[in-house]
Amino acid sequence: MAAQPVSQLLRRFVRSCARGCSSVAPVTQPRPGEPSRPSTEELSTRLQFLREHAAPFSAFLTDSFGRQHSYLRISLTEKCNLRCQYCMPEEGVPLTPKADLLTTEEILTLTRLFVKEGVNKIRLTGGEPLIRPDVVNIVAQLHQLEGLRTIGVTTNGINLARLLPQLQKAGLNAINISLDTLVPAKFEFIVRRKGFHKVMEGIHKAIELGYNPVKVFKIPGFQGQVSFITSMSEHFCGTCNRLRITADGNLKVCLFGNSEVSLRDHLRAGASEEKLLSIIGDAVGRKKREHAGLILVLQDSLPANPSISSWNLHCVLGLGSRVSFSTQMATLWRIPQTSLAQQWLGSGSPQRHYCSHIDTDPKCLRSGSRVPAAPSQPCSTSDQLTHVDSEGQAAMVDVGQKPDTDRVAVASAVVFLGPVAFKLVQQNQLKKGDALVVAQLAGIQAAKLTSQLIPLCHHVALNHIQVQLELDSTRHAVVIRTSCLARGPTGVEMEALTSAAVAALTLYDMCKAISRDIVVGEIKLISKTGGQRGDFHRA
Repeated sequence: MAAQPVSQLLRRFVRSCARGCSSVAPVTQPRPGEPSRPSTEELSTRLQFLREHAAPFSAFLTDSFGRQHSYLRISLTEKCNLRCQYCMPEEGVPLTPKADLLTTEEILTLTRLFVKEGVNKIRLTGGEPLIRPDVVNIVAQLHQLEGLRTIGVTTNGINLARLLPQLQKAGLNAINISLDTLVPAKFEFIVRRKGFHKVMEGIHKAIELGYNPVKVFKIPGFQGQVSFITSMSEHFCGTCNRLRITADGNLKVCLFGNSEVSLRDHLRAGASEEKLLSIIGDAVGRKKREHAGLILVLQDSLPANPSISSWNLHCVLGLGSRVSFSTQMATLWRIPQTSLAQQWLGSGSPQRHYCSHIDTDPKCLRSGSRVPAAPSQPCSTSDQLTHVDSEGQAAMVDVGQKPDTDRVAVASAVVFLGPVAFKLVQQNQLKKGDALVVAQLAGIQAAKLTSQLIPLCHHVALNHIQVQLELDSTRHAVVIRTSCLARGPTGVEMEALTSAAVAALTLYDMCKAISRDIVVGEIKLISKTGGQRGDFHRA
């Protein structure tokens, strides 16, 4: 610990050199009225001095792989003024008691310690940090810390336009704005709240006040930029310099790790600065090489069969090593208008169609088309159960010796809603949101999780999933049609059936508050191709 004051003195000395031009080179005074312009020789001398006398980075913030952690993210609150569907349920989540959250003074005490050790960038997060009443004061206090270069905030933008002028004066110099869509109606569906125009007002206010870049969307000729955080598919663990403090005072050295250390408890127990540094240093020293030691195996999403791999890439859905997860998620939501087109029925009411397809290429699977295959043969059946052993016990079928073939299955289900619920779904007026979109996504997810739901099903790496939902006004029903495609030794009819069933149950859940007289029925296999026992097509 004796070396610590020396390190601090060196830092102060280096800062004074950088700010006051105090170097061994002579300082040329400008003529009256001329701006100060250091000579090339002077700049070179200063840089050389800084390289030779730079203070060593804190050992407490350097892990066993040599990564120096100069970036601290601090959660100011667990609360949020939105209810994003991918983040939390509509009713919210249980919150930590206020007494267990860090106070403003505790936040500032910890940040002073981290900045003294070499942290030069702090980002305030949440929840939604801008709903904390004293956020402007916190930024102003942070701005006073010597050595802190960047104070940023990540916000949903709802309160940004109102607070940004004060935050800028306090010292905020970086902004990240979370915006899931540029379509107001879709925004309300995703976040379950109004406020799209408030976010846009905040973005324009940031540009007006000179923030650059304002990270949202980058298009040539426009201001702002878009970025995807590919922390899993294209991770940057080798250069990670980030630490996180949660709203209740826990230190996380890796976002993907479960390990946390409570700095709050030690702080409130009266731990000295040296003790806190030791605790922080031990936690940083335990940081794994990548993703908290998590090993991620990515399946290649492209099938080996040339006839299938020649399809349009956008027809292939699934996590793959050639297409990053963030890219696929962005593509998944890029549904063409032809998929959502309204077709007018004889009654004069619009009919809504939803399809998980993300391309209008006719070569993609559709409800009325199939992958080119051999002429249909009668499907052979067996009078023996395949999922029991010789003693009658449940057993998984061994498919290890079966050849890989192209497997396709189509299934369907019908949800009879009744006239009241049907009308609300048709007009997209359910309080829970767009029932058709939610059911469609549930069907896609269910197909991918079938082996976890049906005990004796093999895990199948699906190359394609399609979920279509169509309104039937004559029966006040939603007709669901799903299709799954894979190449492997086992069929995908269970995936298609599970997809249809879960999509139907999701519709029931979305509408059950309107009517209890909803009937889920007609769950059935329409067709399957590619198996050894021949193809099946329901008449």
